[in-house]
Amino acid sequence: MIQFYTAAQLLSLCKDMNIPISEAMTLREIDLMETNLETIKRRMAHSWDIMKEAVREGREGGFRSMGGLIGGEAAKMKTHREEAGAVCGDMVSKAASYAMGVLEVNASMGLIVAAPTAGSSGVIPGVFCALQETYGFADEQMVEALMNAGAIGYLAMQNATVAGAEGGCQAEIGVAAAMAASAAVELMGGTPEQSLSAAGGTLATMLGLVCDPIGGLVEAPCQKRNATGAANALVNAEMALSGVQTLIPFDEMLQVMYRVGRSIPYELRETALGGIASAPTACELCKNGAACKK
Repeated sequence: MIQFYTAAQLLSLCKDMNIPISEAMTLREIDLMETNLETIKRRMAHSWDIMKEAVREGREGGFRSMGGLIGGEAAKMKTHREEAGAVCGDMVSKAASYAMGVLEVNASMGLIVAAPTAGSSGVIPGVFCALQETYGFADEQMVEALMNAGAIGYLAMQNATVAGAEGGCQAEIGVAAAMAASAAVELMGGTPEQSLSAAGGTLATMLGLVCDPIGGLVEAPCQKRNATGAANALVNAEMALSGVQTLIPFDEMLQVMYRVGRSIPYELRETALGGIASAPTACELCKNGAACKK
């Protein structure tokens, strides 16, 4: 049976079989689910279709979140990019705005893919759609890349956490960005080692990020953190592909992230009792201020 529980085991498997991370994850899923390649690809293609549709809906805008804190930001970025040009470049601007749009869809009760959570659901679609538009990757290639991302998410869940309530936003946005970075490296022709270096570098640069949603809603600052997570993923993918190595192995980075997350005060772990959620303006934005600690 094809199985791995750590990044070290994953790398060993890829080396022994001379396969990319996406294929290793696919083979694991086939064995684990006792199914076939066609079924695995069909299920992942369905997820990719949902991601693309969420990006499309978010890009068009025209709706408000349930909490009323976000809505229309992705469309504003699209307009600015088309009319004035993008400060951070076309692809990064697209990735960021697409990620923001998916959060708008999520917060308005639209259909998204939790990757790995609803609060971080914009990062992977944002990065993937921007890469596809820029480089012309086929949907089949994007589905394979999702398998790569899935391997990173699986390792995080196996050895750490992806829950903001347990590990802060570093466990949600951080892991989502690590997943996207690893997949981006494989899409661009990188090695499994480079993919995991990009994933580890992403976790390192988002280490300690707290979870402090205004009013307890997955809207703000979550939306902007999805955007910056998408940009972070692309930057770390670029560094890894350039040969810039992450000094700490991915397995160790997961343990570091988990320990840091467990040490974050509970007020900063999705309780809306601290951080941005406790700012005076944030309390005013809450309908009754109940989410803010007095």
